[in-house]
Amino acid sequence: MYISLDNSPVKAAGETPRGVRTVSSTVITLGIVSMLTDISSESVAAILPLYITGFLGLSTIAFGVLDGMYQGVSAITRIGAGYASDRLDQPKWVAFVGYGLAAVARAGLLFWSGFAALSTVITADRIGKGIRTAPRDALITVTSDPAHLGHSFGVHRMLDNIGAALGPLIAFVILLVVPDGFHVVFVASLAFAVIGVAVLGLLVPNVRRRRQDAAARPGKVPWRSVARGPMRRVLAAAGILGLVTIGDGFIYLVLQSRSDFAALWFPLLYVGTNVAFLAFAIPLGRLADRVGRGRVFVWGHIGLLAAYVVAVLPLADIASTIMCLVFLGVFYAATDGVLSALVSQLSGPDSRATAIGTAQTVVAVARFASAAGFGILWFAVGREPAMLAVAIVLAIAIPLVAVLLRPILAASHPEEAVAP
Repeated sequence: MYISLDNSPVKAAGETPRGVRTVSSTVITLGIVSMLTDISSESVAAILPLYITGFLGLSTIAFGVLDGMYQGVSAITRIGAGYASDRLDQPKWVAFVGYGLAAVARAGLLFWSGFAALSTVITADRIGKGIRTAPRDALITVTSDPAHLGHSFGVHRMLDNIGAALGPLIAFVILLVVPDGFHVVFVASLAFAVIGVAVLGLLVPNVRRRRQDAAARPGKVPWRSVARGPMRRVLAAAGILGLVTIGDGFIYLVLQSRSDFAALWFPLLYVGTNVAFLAFAIPLGRLADRVGRGRVFVWGHIGLLAAYVVAVLPLADIASTIMCLVFLGVFYAATDGVLSALVSQLSGPDSRATAIGTAQTVVAVARFASAAGFGILWFAVGREPAMLAVAIVLAIAIPLVAVLLRPILAASHPEEAVAP
């Protein structure tokens, strides 16, 4: 792999020397922005389960609603942000608004507590995430070689998850030094968010599609192409699988309840997952480029299924915890950036950010419903039966989704499945 210093789109696949992987400097810089932002967000996410259920004394139902909001409330802005990015052809500045709003939301954690206040802060933070994600991924796409798109997303997600691993580690050290020092974690989170926004504003170029495509029509976003043909199948598959994807916090709480090891190192569980994520992000991105992004996306959910099963099996404390974290890392590496790469290849340049935002909205809404529903199910039947029930449903959903995506999985390249 080498880093291109040119922020324009990388050479076409046929012009790239055999065996050489190219990643533009824009992808790297956006990865650094995401790394700083994830240090900010994941340092908070790592302590939220304990902060909500332990320090504030709220119920698992309340945590399920808040975790669902954390997972899914960004859905209300993802499509709109993608559309704004396509229509205005200003992906950097649309993303900048999202990163800025998330940074402002961090300040709210310093002054407010309680369910209503946390709901407001989490809503603002996740709306910011919803605004920034689609235009950021569109920037990655337009500055990447289409043949190596999965690899580019893998590199970005690797940098992103270095931050996601460092955030919980920082939170753990702070709480180790300052018991119940949740507000110290919130201050550190705000500082990293502000630095990330500054790097984006000062160093990331606003690579615009219309400068690269003279035939692009200003202001035109073909909505019909976003939800027809193979894209319709991808959206349906993402929604179905999202409905059986509960938040990581619930899995960690299950491990904590039956494992002294997990209870002692709770904030570091997020570190373990993200270390596994960054270890597998580039290899699975390259695999997706070779064997098909749809295949890697679907079968990556087997990693999630394995994490559910291991969480309820009577295994040794350390073994079950480490296995869960590795399987979760594999799942995220096989699905997060891979889905964006798949959608990017199935959509045209005029609607790319809108299509990415639409897919992410479907996933976010589904995971919001899943987290809230699982919190109620846990309260009603208990943690192990609830986890086992979700595992059974996921085991049924994976082959059904594979059948739904058969035209895409059968194509050697995703664009071959596009309807005429």
